[in-house]
Parts: sequence; structure tokens; C-alpha cells
Amino acid sequence: MDLKLKPVFLGGIMQATGNQPPATNATKASYLVTDMKHLSQYFNLSYNQPKDFWNVIVTKGTLKTQRFITAVDMTRPEFTEQLSRELWNRIYVEDLDATEPESLRQAALKAGMNENLISDALNRMTQKDVKDRLIAYTKEALDLGAFGAPYIVAHVNGKKEIFFGSDRFPVMALIIGEKWQGPDPGVKSHL
Repeated sequence: MDLKLKPVFLGGIMQATGNQPPATNATKASYLVTDMKHLSQYFNLSYNQPKDFWNVIVTKGTLKTQRFITAVDMTRPEFTEQLSRELWNRIYVEDLDATEPESLRQAALKAGMNENLISDALNRMTQKDVKDRLIAYTKEALDLGAFGAPYIVAHVNGKKEIFFGSDRFPVMALIIGEKWQGPDPGVKSHL
């Protein structure tokens, strides 16, 4: 399997499709807290909801973060996945900022990037070519029907198969002809 992560501007997708983040609905927001705890157990991931969730996710958002990932992806795509993981960890495990230059730098260091690569990405993240790439990937997602994230496109027998949500991996495995062994095959079921 060849996985290609493509950074997108989620706020732009939500606005373009008229979709509302679950956190803007009181009932969904309440459920989301419990659901994220369950999902973190299922996926065997550490998770701590940011203390100031609204400020972190909505007010600050992740546009700068996505631009930084895009700048890295354009020159050194081998760091895209690990950098994305480190930035996710800053927000959802460590309850730290993931938008300011020093925060981006710290995540990049943890992802194995050197200072020269980091400085280059920090300088490039505000340049037109990086902004244009993020816009292009966001438009591509919209053209494929995205209304949120994660939005996954699998190429199967020359056809694009679309999946939305982190809970669609068992279905995706079926469609692409792979065996689903769960999010962490080494962990035995409690059933």
C-alpha cells in the first residue's frame, strides 16, 4: 500500500460545504469528549483533550500548522507523516501549541528534521507556492466530495473509493482486499 498524506485547510472545507464542526453543537460536543476517550483506547493512543479546546481548535485553528506541513511536504515528503504525528501529539497529548514558530520547530525536531530543514520550512510556509499548494490540495479534496477530515481516497482497480472518518478502516480493508487486524494487531481483544 502506498500512503500519501495531503495537508488540507479543514476550515476552508467546512466553510465551502456548509458543514459545522461537531464542537459547535452542544449535544455533539458533549458526546465528542466521551467518543474521543473511547477512540483513544481503541486505537491504543494517548489522548488528552486540550484544556482550552475552543481556542486551540477553532480560534487558533491549524492553518499555520498545515502550511508548515505543506512546506515540509513540498521539499522533504519523507518527514510529512512523522511531523503530522508530532504536531497531533502537541495538541492532543501534551496540550501544547502547534501554530507558533517555536512550537512547529519543536515538533519538527522530534520528527527527526535538522535545523536547516526546519528554518527553510518556517521561512517558506508564508510564501505563495506553499499557500497555493495547500489551496490546491484543499480544492482537490472538495472536488472529490470532502466535507470534513479525515477524507480518504483509495485507488482500487482504477477506481477511486472514498471513505470518511477514522472508523472506516475495516470497511476500507474489505474494499481494497486486505485483512483488517484492528488498529493494533498486537493487542488481544477483551471480548
